[in-house]
Formats: sequence, structure tokens, C-alpha cells
Amino acid sequence: MRQAQTIVGVSTRGRTLSDISSTVREWVRGQGLTNGLLTLFIRHTSASLLIQENADPDVRADLERFFARLVPDGDPLFEHTTEGPDDMPAHVRCALTQTQLAVPLIDGALALGTWQGIYVYEHRARGARRDVVLHLLGE
Repeated sequence: MRQAQTIVGVSTRGRTLSDISSTVREWVRGQGLTNGLLTLFIRHTSASLLIQENADPDVRADLERFFARLVPDGDPLFEHTTEGPDDMPAHVRCALTQTQLAVPLIDGALALGTWQGIYVYEHRARGARRDVVLHLLGE
């Protein structure tokens, strides 16, 4: 068994899903492993990781509209507003999604489905620099 890890920096553009699939695939290919498991972890509490539809951008836009209705900015329910009206909603969105993913590596390729991509989902209204830790274990 071998393992490798790295940190991928992602610059987001506000509330949107940023596709990191090609960056992740390129790094995995460079490790020379054939079979194993890739774990991804985002080191933030106001952004998350998703495996989502990669063909139709309407899916990502619809997802954002759903979350905007579910957890609106400035909701008077929230006391935590230290960094503005999108602060606590970003934390709730993160709690409802995922901070880590696991993707099998089979025959040197990520075992994603045809229409699946790996995304950083920024939950703040403004862009930010996000770090995603990649850890690959395999042979």
C-alpha cells in the first residue's frame, strides 16, 4: 500500500459550485496508483464538497435557488452575524452538505459516474480561498 496527499487551493467566486474534477483527476493520475480510495476534505465551515451533475448547469443553479429559499440571508432566527447576514446561513448550508468525500480509484481512474463531477460549494456571498485536502491510499 502507498499513500499520497496534497492540498489544493480553490478560489471561489461567491455562492456557486466550482468544479475541481479535472484538478483532482490530474493529481490522482500523477500518483501512479491503480486501485485505492481518494478522500477529499475541505478545511472550512462555510464551504462544502459535493459530487453533483456535471452536464447541465441548470442543476447547479437550481440547487443554489433551493438553498437560498431554505436558508435565507439575514434570517432573524440567527444571532451569529459576526461577518454579515450570510455568515450563519453559510454555516447551516455547510452542516446540511458535506465536508468530506470518498471516491474509489479503479484501474487508475476515479470511479465517478458519467454525469458526476466534484465541486467546492461556496456558501458565502463573496468569493474566498478554500483549501481541499486530498489523500490517496492504494496500490
